[in-house]
Amino acid sequence: MDWLFTPLSLDFLEGWEAAIGQWVLYLSLAYLAFELVRYAVLRKLNWSLAGDTVTNFITFAAFMVITYGVFALAYISALSWAGRFAVFDIEITAATVLIAIVMADLIYYWEHRFLHRVNLGWATHTVHHSSPHFNISVAYRFGPFDGIAPLAFHLPMALLGFPVFLILFAEGVVQIYQTFLHTEAVKKLPRPVEAIMNTPSHHRVHHGSNREYLDRNYGGVFIIWDRMFGTFAEEKALVNYGLVRPINSVNPITVFLHGLTRLGAEIAAARSIRDVFGAVFAPPDWEPRRRREADPVPARNPARDNA
Repeated sequence: MDWLFTPLSLDFLEGWEAAIGQWVLYLSLAYLAFELVRYAVLRKLNWSLAGDTVTNFITFAAFMVITYGVFALAYISALSWAGRFAVFDIEITAATVLIAIVMADLIYYWEHRFLHRVNLGWATHTVHHSSPHFNISVAYRFGPFDGIAPLAFHLPMALLGFPVFLILFAEGVVQIYQTFLHTEAVKKLPRPVEAIMNTPSHHRVHHGSNREYLDRNYGGVFIIWDRMFGTFAEEKALVNYGLVRPINSVNPITVFLHGLTRLGAEIAAARSIRDVFGAVFAPPDWEPRRRREADPVPARNPARDNA
């Protein structure tokens, strides 16, 4: 077991990160080709699906430009600054890599839950959920601020003493793992796997707009966090993908900006500081009191709503 505690060089970890990222991209494209053939065989391949798939990669390109062109330096600088106050000096070993991945996955659960349950977070994360389809290309559908959102949640890892690159590596593993969860082709896996790991079945639930599926299964690699914190739902009913009120567009600009547009409209319509605060920080099912009183209908959950 000595190999678990043998120090690893930064070059070794960087090499693994580059190799994993490269091969996942190649495998994703190959798997997408398989999915498109499958859709064609099932007579589900249409212009909506094709346009949506192209839009997914355009939003990914826009996300990458914003993330690496605007946020990357600030992100790394903030983690490095927090590391100056670290409690421990943690070496990079196989053991600390595994611990960092588990920690990053738990952090991702709460970050992901925040993105769904706080309007400010939902304004960017709604892009990922706006597709009415579910295939591996949806894994590349990102919102404009998805690249900076994790920062506040990962600062504690830097304060504990995890090296910056190890934090980024662990974050990357959690994200990359989820790529292949975006598929309808894989049904349920063996029960022990479904009990512990996040699977395509669990993630289909997460992308569902069915009332019983809203805001469920936030986990990245492990589904145990959802079971522990009461947000787990099993896939039973047929999943309806997308938003409760669909945006009905494959225009990449509309898709990429619709969440921010909605948030801006809510802020502009605010008549008080309380309304502004609610529009920004309340859960997505929040509405100003005047709207609730003027339209006393049963409460709706616009957590996937672009209104």
